Amino acid sequence: MELLHLSQKSAFDTVNIPLPSSKSESNRVLIIDALTDGKNQISNLAEARDTQTMIRLLQTNPPVFDVLDAGTTMRFLTAFATVTNQNKVMTGTPRMCERPIGILVDALRSIGGEIHYLNKEGYPPLAIHGLNQQSQKQVKIRGDVSSQYISAMLMIAPALPLGLEIELQGKVGSQTYIEMTLQLMRNFGIHYTWEENIISVPPQTYQASSFTVESDWSGASYWFSLLACADSGQIFLKGLKEDSLQGDAAIVEIMDRLGVKSNYKEDGILLQKKAVSGLEKWDFTHCPDLAQTVAVTCAIIGQNSIFTGLESLRIKETDRIFALQQELSKFNAQLKEIEPDVFQVIPSVTMPNEVKIHTYDDHRMAMAFMPLLTKTKVIIEDPDVVNKSYPSFWKHCQLADISTQES
Repeated sequence: MELLHLSQKSAFDTVNIPLPSSKSESNRVLIIDALTDGKNQISNLAEARDTQTMIRLLQTNPPVFDVLDAGTTMRFLTAFATVTNQNKVMTGTPRMCERPIGILVDALRSIGGEIHYLNKEGYPPLAIHGLNQQSQKQVKIRGDVSSQYISAMLMIAPALPLGLEIELQGKVGSQTYIEMTLQLMRNFGIHYTWEENIISVPPQTYQASSFTVESDWSGASYWFSLLACADSGQIFLKGLKEDSLQGDAAIVEIMDRLGVKSNYKEDGILLQKKAVSGLEKWDFTHCPDLAQTVAVTCAIIGQNSIFTGLESLRIKETDRIFALQQELSKFNAQLKEIEPDVFQVIPSVTMPNEVKIHTYDDHRMAMAFMPLLTKTKVIIEDPDVVNKSYPSFWKHCQLADISTQES
């Protein structure tokens, strides 16, 4: 297995990071663009493998949509292929075929979609045979499993003859991602209403428009964490906006409590050190992709914190709860489940001379543990896993004068 050695470095001068574009925005805009026959002017699409996979599949339109390990690509293209009445096989990596898709398939079937499982019920691979006639416009979807199912249904709603009326059942997780989807749809001329737990989208036509994808707040979070864990320094992150559509912009408020001050500039955000006020508890329901980063930060800087809203982490690229527990223990920290779905970060009190991080085929595990280099030498297993969302991550570490050596 390839290894990446990161030398210990605790202080930084002014570091300028040209962040990658948002994978979340890119993948949504690509589906909307496909539903308007590609008549839009879209710029700054993400370099992430998930997005590049989406672009390739939409452009080449093969009979089998192999999404590799891209969850949003799987969910969004399943809905897209159904509403555009295509015959497709949807598949991906072995791990992708272990990630549930039954809620989305049930929703598509309920409005007339013809979809069959090719192996295990509720999981890819799938055979899609389109949607000849919409049978109804009312759909009920659980809100506590994955917002991607809801976003997938929302984006195809205007193209349906009857539109859609989606009833969100139970607790709604990652609501900010649903709001992002709706705001992007509005950018392309779509009208909708959201009253209590019902989102209504009448039948209508997407309007050609122009859109520039924002820099990625999820990618930004690792640099917030690095500065929080460092003894000194400041970091400028290019391309972030204060009025972001991305829910992971919550990292600003979280890290303000963990010792990082954010100053918005014309072309980005300047991060500077400040006193730690403490993060007693945080609910990650609407920003689950930040959980790994914040857990590692708290463990490193000595913050005992309570985390909730982590339910969706078990069905991500890996079981992220288990992965965090295993890797935090390597430097004597813990993520302890103190009651069902309530976790306590217990920080490290002694730091080994070197820590080797297993990444579990999960890009966020590699990047979330990078800031550990402020306290000790770090070895990252399978460093290329970052290509899923942030291919230039290790090059950007070199911009921060972090020594990286492969073996």
